[in-house]
Amino acid sequence: MQRVGFLLKVKEDRIPEYKAHHRAVSPDMLDALRRNGWGNYSLFMRPDGLMFGYVEVSDDFRAALDGMSGEDANSRWQTLMEPFFESPGGGRPDENMVELEEVFHLD
Repeated sequence: MQRVGFLLKVKEDRIPEYKAHHRAVSPDMLDALRRNGWGNYSLFMRPDGLMFGYVEVSDDFRAALDGMSGEDANSRWQTLMEPFFESPGGGRPDENMVELEEVFHLD
């Protein structure tokens, strides 16, 4: 298992709608995440839209992202979510996750 932290930035004017979408994630998207080893997955957001994500993946993060890239539910979700994010280079949110280095962990 690998613990992963990452950053993304939601546009401030889109935060309420972004949160609303996350209160109603489709069952097929949730199933796809589980099928591809995503567990204990949480998103935390500051008022300015800077978001910290935490996930535990069964293999490694790259493999979990690669698995999701083949899921129809994820393709639909990423297309829906793309306009919500500040992405200097453009692209889907799952292609712009800034993975953070874990520097401490307490069990």
